[in-house]
Amino acid sequence: MHPSPAQRTEPHPPGARPRAPRASAPRRRPGSATSPRLRDVAPAPRRHRGTATSPRHREVTSVGRVTSALLTDQYELTMVDAALKDGTADRRCVFEVFARRLPDGRRYGVAAGLGRFLTALTEFRFGDEEIGFLRDRGVIDEGTARWLADYRFTGDVRAYREGEVFFPDSPVLQVEGTFAESVVLETLALSIFNADSAIAGAAARMVSAADGRPLAEMGSRRTGEWNAVAAARAAYIAGFGATSNLEAGRTWGIPTMGTAAHAFTLLHDSEEAAFRSQLDALGDGTTLLVDTYDIEAAVETAVRLTDGRLGAVRIDSGDLPSVVAAVRAQLDRLGAPATKITVTNDLDEYTIAALRAAPVDSYGVGTSVVSGSGHPAAGMVFKLVAHQTPAGDEWVPVAKKSADKASTGGRKEAGRRLRNGIATAEVVLTSGRLGPDERPLLVPVVDHGEVDPAFLGVAGVEAARAHHERAKAELPVDASRIGRGDPAIPTLVV
Repeated sequence: MHPSPAQRTEPHPPGARPRAPRASAPRRRPGSATSPRLRDVAPAPRRHRGTATSPRHREVTSVGRVTSALLTDQYELTMVDAALKDGTADRRCVFEVFARRLPDGRRYGVAAGLGRFLTALTEFRFGDEEIGFLRDRGVIDEGTARWLADYRFTGDVRAYREGEVFFPDSPVLQVEGTFAESVVLETLALSIFNADSAIAGAAARMVSAADGRPLAEMGSRRTGEWNAVAAARAAYIAGFGATSNLEAGRTWGIPTMGTAAHAFTLLHDSEEAAFRSQLDALGDGTTLLVDTYDIEAAVETAVRLTDGRLGAVRIDSGDLPSVVAAVRAQLDRLGAPATKITVTNDLDEYTIAALRAAPVDSYGVGTSVVSGSGHPAAGMVFKLVAHQTPAGDEWVPVAKKSADKASTGGRKEAGRRLRNGIATAEVVLTSGRLGPDERPLLVPVVDHGEVDPAFLGVAGVEAARAHHERAKAELPVDASRIGRGDPAIPTLVV
């Protein structure tokens, strides 16, 4: 396994903590990373003071630039355009990301994508090409173009730690800033959190079903090329041990694995020739794919060629419980008791659970994990929950009242109520303080536009993976059941 590597004086929304005066310049944490691209930027207008900074991310656009500014929906910018005209653009607001319900039958969700969102936030810049495109399409006018050219997020963000479990109405992300600088982040936040949390939630269920046996993510060929990198990251945070995707290994430090496909066997004049070639290249500890032709004959050949020292065999087809049992018996009979069995073949949490009694040593999962096992989005929304009055002297809670889409106004605090270390409720407060038996869930991740680097990069992924393990350990025993059911604990909105 891979080793583990804002303050202002003004009224605050219900449930918010009092804030100290804003400093004249954004505070820099010792050792925080500053992008070279930002060092020579001229001072911006007051609404853009401060910059979200982080190490540059490896993903680039087709022309080599790093920007996430157009990974958004048009209506975000038409709202900004209108708000700049009517004078509401600089009104301070609080937006929250939450899911009204979990995917059908799920008992908890897993918050994933925070590190990716924070990285994208540091890259949310409108250059000449982006602004020219928006002008040409008639999306913005010249005033909005000037505003976008200076855009830097200067607000504050609090969030559930990446890897944390969540429940209906959990405020997993909280963005406070001006209306204009915050609302443009809606699509970016939701596209990342919905996909990554869906994958992490499915992966966590598969980890529970595997009951301690290792899983590898192998879904790159079943999703978009960059989606595959994000999916591997989310699955790793939720407990998968490796990925087949090399870019995920390079970018996020995830252990990588992989040997050969059926094509390699079919290339050679015989299965034995293919096995000899792979063994010569990778050694006896490799994993041989044994179901291209006849499994029993392939296993016999594999054991003979390695004198019983073969690392593992992989089975990718057939009635897995009966095939695995037969292969295990054959390996033992042929004097290869240490050779392990890994299975693939369109696995999901249900087929993994069905193999608990079979002598399987590890699993490789593809389509099901990268697609959220039938739920490709986590159902999260990004809603305005409070804004200041025009005078800026009071906060006004706001909420939707639509049927089946109602929300709760006011900036929230959230905590996990524990009894003897086991979660009994998700407590969401619109005012007041958490109790001594309630573990706080929201932590500051952006302060006056400055991203906390602890949540970024490989170190952020390892921290998220470790936190997920701790958070999942707090859940009641029945939270790990794979069958359909209600959320493992209730959400109490107080």
